[in-house]
Amino acid sequence: MEKQLERVSVALGGNPNCGKTTLFNELTGARQHVGNYPGVTVEKKEGYTRRNGTEVHIVDLPGTYSLTAYSQDEVVARNFITESNVRTVINIVDSSNLERNLYLTVQLLELGVPVCVALNMIDAAEKRGITIDADKLSQLMGIPVIPTIARTGHGKNELMDEAIKLSRTTEKRTEFEISYGDDLDSALSEMVTIIEENNFLSNQYPARWLGIKYLENDELIISKGDAVNPTVSNKLKKIVKNTSTHLQKTLNTYPEALISDYRYGYIASILKQGVIKRQGDINKLELSDKIDKVLTNRFFGPLIMAAIVYGLYQFVFTYSETPVGWVEGFFGLLNEAASNNMSEGMLKSLVISGIIDGVGGVLGFVPLIMFMFFGISILEDSGYLARVAFMLDKVFAVFGLHGNSVMAFIVSGGIAGGCAVPGVMASRTLKSKKEKLATLLTVPFMNCGAKMPVMALLVGAFFAKDEATMMLIITVIAWSGALIVAKILRMTVISGPPTPFVMELPPYRLPTIKGLLIHTWERTWQYIKKAGTIILGISIILWAMMTFPGLTENEVAFFENQRETIQKAASAELLGEIEAAAEDEEAEFSEAAAAIKEQLETVDMLEAEKALRNSIAGSIGTAMEPISQAAGFDWRTNIALVGGFAAKEVVVSTLGTAYSLGEVDPEETGSLSETLQKDPAWNPMVALSLILFTIFYAPCFVTVVAIGREAGSWKWAAFSMIFNTVLAFTVATLVYQIGSAMGF
Repeated sequence: MEKQLERVSVALGGNPNCGKTTLFNELTGARQHVGNYPGVTVEKKEGYTRRNGTEVHIVDLPGTYSLTAYSQDEVVARNFITESNVRTVINIVDSSNLERNLYLTVQLLELGVPVCVALNMIDAAEKRGITIDADKLSQLMGIPVIPTIARTGHGKNELMDEAIKLSRTTEKRTEFEISYGDDLDSALSEMVTIIEENNFLSNQYPARWLGIKYLENDELIISKGDAVNPTVSNKLKKIVKNTSTHLQKTLNTYPEALISDYRYGYIASILKQGVIKRQGDINKLELSDKIDKVLTNRFFGPLIMAAIVYGLYQFVFTYSETPVGWVEGFFGLLNEAASNNMSEGMLKSLVISGIIDGVGGVLGFVPLIMFMFFGISILEDSGYLARVAFMLDKVFAVFGLHGNSVMAFIVSGGIAGGCAVPGVMASRTLKSKKEKLATLLTVPFMNCGAKMPVMALLVGAFFAKDEATMMLIITVIAWSGALIVAKILRMTVISGPPTPFVMELPPYRLPTIKGLLIHTWERTWQYIKKAGTIILGISIILWAMMTFPGLTENEVAFFENQRETIQKAASAELLGEIEAAAEDEEAEFSEAAAAIKEQLETVDMLEAEKALRNSIAGSIGTAMEPISQAAGFDWRTNIALVGGFAAKEVVVSTLGTAYSLGEVDPEETGSLSETLQKDPAWNPMVALSLILFTIFYAPCFVTVVAIGREAGSWKWAAFSMIFNTVLAFTVATLVYQIGSAMGF
């Protein structure tokens, strides 16, 4: 009988850019999944690893500089540590920035959780002439400290051994205490007595830690205290008020600032006891600094940034062309197989037009999306995306946005291929509510992965000679539109003063192949799952709306009579030639037979188009056409855009279904791109108009929900849908009308 595995739960915590996610990927590999924490939209990554007969459940906490509840990420990290069954916290620290990183370590120790420090990126620290005595640091702080290099896996086994050992320890930890000076220590002593005597939240948090949170004016802890025992909470608040007044008079400071100073003082005193040794000129420029002198240069930086983005698009379109062709060919074979082996009827129409031509049109772009995600992962893991945010900060300030908004824009698809939902969630790091709102309402303008199939379809069909250039132009349009709209909003409905911006630039790193592949696959799999679930469901619904109620008996009889009339006028010999050619694809028609065949196909096309126009979706699209024609959109495009309110990929799948249902030959397996090129209703100006409309119109349904949650009001979610759609139609109409008038 197989021995039952021991199971322990471990959390990974650390500052942003400390290598936490790289270590998580190294430990868990493919045994991981992504979800959300209950009740919030913060991403939760979990995975598993095994070590010496123990299965370790690992949770990758959101990156945070502290456990003070300023942002939702900090709240989520803190709540998970205090409320879950996690037995140990592995605190990943950047060895080259030890003083700043240990600030979180101190807070974890004050919280009373078992902590094991992963002294990460020791190779990078050594290259900078920094040597760290891990044993000395462990001795002084009283916790295990393991040197690691996350990207190579160095030290991961020793780290797991220590984490498992800590998880098994049943001894109660000695409460970690820092002296915060006579004034605060005296106040804390009084508060701890009150907390312990009244058993005030002490079953969940250490008493001294609760006192510190009250002194730091932690709103969440104070509101929880008010709800549990308002009498005790008021006593604690009174002590805080008296202490704050005294500090203002004597030191011209306040408790939170003093606590921070003493924590850094504690860290500095430890590091000065032989923990860190520096060699050579500590003021010399490091490699990252030297690179930054070029890449973030005021003049060359933006030019290099544009060149890198252009190069990314060139790489994506050049190398994804062949695999995209393979996938399209595969769905073409599926189409052909279904056409040849299924009997005529609704099921055949559903399979071919609703599923294969609908969902297949979206899945056909999986290779392109995968190449895009791979390129973005390189920029992200190398540290370059942080430089993009740094360079754009001053630009954002001009338009009333905060520097931290930049990452939200990039995550949303600032470099095509992101997703607006995590972009919206990234706005929670903004402390100004008005800057957060401006960010929430404009990040959906970025070219997310859902818009990529639409862009790739139209650019490939009508701007094939300049695909990379056109994608760069589309990116510039999205950014420019977002910034202009943000400026208008900040001057009108959400005006207010700006807040200062501080950002850390992580050192440049060489991405690992394993990390790149995991990041690429995670994002691609999310796209595939969406196509296989949401897009499939919507495609089937839209197929039904484009199929029913169908033609009346009189209309069917009318088209049948037209066919009979054409066939009666033709000789039996010509009809036999057409029938024989239908069975033999290589057979050639005589000129007379070809003319008869063309007449019959015209009747088939008119019947299919009439049925599509008569359908529920066709009626909606036709009703919108008098207005949408101003932007160059016909009734088929209108159907697709209505479906796009649910998810932008549906635009492609719906066009695939609409043109499949309206085909002259239902068994024709040409790509949608080729179909649009041949259609007289389409031209480069119509394509450009649709591209612009897709950039700016209402966010997908999931993003709208995320906006409502983050904004704290559904009126802003509704505003986003209405305002964005009106703006998109206005821009598309102006461009189409001006372009058409100029002969483009």
